Amino acid sequence: MIHDSVDSAKKGGGCPSQSKQQQQMKKQEEMIKASLARIKHKIFVLSGKGGVGKSSVSANLAASLSNKGYKVGLMDVDVHGPSIGQMFGMTELLDISPNQLLMPKKVNGNLSVVSVQALMQDKDQAIIWRGPAKTGMIQQFIGSVEWGDLDFLVIDAPPGTGDEPLTVIQNIPEALGVIVTTPQEVALADIRKSISFCKTVRMKTLGIVENMAGFTCPHCNESIDLFSNGGGEKTAKSEGLEFLGSIPFDTQVVVSGDKGSPLLLEKQDTPFGKAFETIVDNITKQLS
Repeated sequence: MIHDSVDSAKKGGGCPSQSKQQQQMKKQEEMIKASLARIKHKIFVLSGKGGVGKSSVSANLAASLSNKGYKVGLMDVDVHGPSIGQMFGMTELLDISPNQLLMPKKVNGNLSVVSVQALMQDKDQAIIWRGPAKTGMIQQFIGSVEWGDLDFLVIDAPPGTGDEPLTVIQNIPEALGVIVTTPQEVALADIRKSISFCKTVRMKTLGIVENMAGFTCPHCNESIDLFSNGGGEKTAKSEGLEFLGSIPFDTQVVVSGDKGSPLLLEKQDTPFGKAFETIVDNITKQLS
């Protein structure tokens, strides 16, 4: 057997284990390509810093698109702090299809979700992975999940410009960026890094969403600017980007997320819901 391997290497066949690895990589690339070919639009939701409500925006953006009749997939690739699973009440492991593909959780007839949290037996277990393991998981979520035919795949990545965002861009070069910020200057300083990231990796950016833009007092109905206001729109204008819309702060977002059902799956006729209608309209106009 050893002599056969040596002879193979001399003839240019290379190491058998290396050849097998190359075959596996080629197969994975083909599966990714085949999966992406069935998805019309890929929206990559990103932010420069944590705490701006990026996952909440991803969840409700996916819900809002599904409410309009689009077939939507939501992919959570935040390995170390996945929250999409909690927001959609994912308490069980994902099923496997007869052809050995992961089956995303069906939320309704139009929306399906995948999160790394749904692959863990213990939801409180820390995921301690280096770059290659995270890259492999994201590639599996793209190519080894039975997404089917989708109008939109919404991708929720961790904040910053690390392994996960880079892997998404490398494997989904046609992804379109939606950058989430809050109005205060600290967040706006970080959003400029996200804009720089998009330019560096040559990812087209659909625009900026300003989250937690204002809060209407339930007692006096007066609007309160919790984190200043208008910063997202000013940044979009100065950077030559589309301003997709402002989302007001709504305490029900937290309540609905904690119980496992994003607010826009339950209530749509609210200022929060109307804000997402505007954002969806601004996104779909660009795509059409």
